[in-house]
Amino acid sequence: MKEITISVPAKINLSIDVINRMENGYHNVEMIMQTIDLFDNVTVQKAGRGISISCDHPYVPNDRRNIAWKAAEQFFSECPYKEGARINIKKKIPVSAGLGGGSADAAGVLKALNSLYGNCLGDLQLKEMARRLGADVAFFFSGGTQLAKGIGDELTMLPCLEGIDIVLVKPDFPVSTRWVYENLDLGQVKKRPDMSRIIGAIEAMDVRLLARSMENVLESVTVKRYPELKDIMDRLIGYGALGSRMSGSGPTVFGIFSDPASAEAAREKFLKDYSHVYHCKTIGRVDLNG
Repeated sequence: MKEITISVPAKINLSIDVINRMENGYHNVEMIMQTIDLFDNVTVQKAGRGISISCDHPYVPNDRRNIAWKAAEQFFSECPYKEGARINIKKKIPVSAGLGGGSADAAGVLKALNSLYGNCLGDLQLKEMARRLGADVAFFFSGGTQLAKGIGDELTMLPCLEGIDIVLVKPDFPVSTRWVYENLDLGQVKKRPDMSRIIGAIEAMDVRLLARSMENVLESVTVKRYPELKDIMDRLIGYGALGSRMSGSGPTVFGIFSDPASAEAAREKFLKDYSHVYHCKTIGRVDLNG
């Protein structure tokens, strides 16, 4: 086998809390992540030497700035086969959107390379690589519904929430995760998520309680800078969403709907004003072994 293609999903954050800022500059978080059926396609080919990368999105770098390139470098630093890879990414997950597309691509590259090179690295090695690349990368090895703590890399599986209708609305401006965390003032956070209540709602498969309970403390930064995001949330609720929040550090906003018809109707209304609007469903755990 000389080539493999893996579809990697986006994620939304059903809730995000930031506990404190640690001495090393990282933030101690507690959040619930959920994969959805919006996918990038990552194709990896064996190459004699070196790494090359291409992507059909103009804002995605085709060099070492790309986390997928860094994933390949990490892999070959520990793989016994000193060869190379050609990586092609077809983007459907919006960029700089709070949906984890770059992290998903990096996880896909690690899994694809390991398959191409005879599963030469064990799961623990791959997960340690993922942790070094970024807190979200390890989550995408299996996805589904997970509780993340620490810097986001301490993962606990939760019961999978599958088949829930989600509408995503991404405005036409990017948001830097680093900027959001640098400007986060935890003393100004007024509402924090009740994680026990949210996990209880997930365990009971009570979608309405989950939707009502969601909170994202990062909204205190992003929504303050971009009030349009609050307008989108309000519109989603007005169109029938059970609850609406920002995903990650933004700017994508999502709403949870009780049925596909109302979700599709909301999508069509938003398409009059925004180009990046998606009707998705939550999905369970996936195996990125291809």
